[in-house]
Amino acid sequence: MIALVMCGGKGTRMESSQEKLLLKYKKPVIQHVISALKESECFSKITCATSPNAPKTSEFVREIGMPTMETRGKGYVEDLSEALQNFSENVFVVSGDLALLDSEIIQKIASQYEEGQPWTSVLVSKKFLDSTGTKPEYLVNYNRQECAFTGISIVNPKEIQGMKHVIESYILIDDRRIAINLNTKRDYDLLGTT
Repeated sequence: MIALVMCGGKGTRMESSQEKLLLKYKKPVIQHVISALKESECFSKITCATSPNAPKTSEFVREIGMPTMETRGKGYVEDLSEALQNFSENVFVVSGDLALLDSEIIQKIASQYEEGQPWTSVLVSKKFLDSTGTKPEYLVNYNRQECAFTGISIVNPKEIQGMKHVIESYILIDDRRIAINLNTKRDYDLLGTT
């Protein structure tokens, strides 16, 4: 399996002059994600999908020795579709803004993945998010409860050519390490309470 870190977003909701993934939580947020992926030892390769929207982040990940692929920066879905065209084996897609991500939770997700599924998204329940003070933007119903996407998916790129509609499967894990992604200043402030 290959890991693909999505790190080309504008981060406009953070309302910060600094690029979102370079904000520090002990070290730059993007570095936490990359370290967690490496330490999990689950991946044959780790690549960062960058874009013109975040030039300093792109420069930073290259400086720490990460392979990158430049997308056009048209939006998350468009950039992901563009990046996935470069792979033929399963891809563990992760948002670069999961500052609490660690190798243990990555291993747990990888072990729960059901081989052969075209698209598996990792969810947390809204009830759990409420307990952390996190406010989800988009909810989906799964197992008779409201859930939110974590920014982690496992995708079989051969099954989703052209991002055609596929039946999505889910893994539900209520865990702080995947529940808090940095979309707003409030999310960043929540990191200080962990």
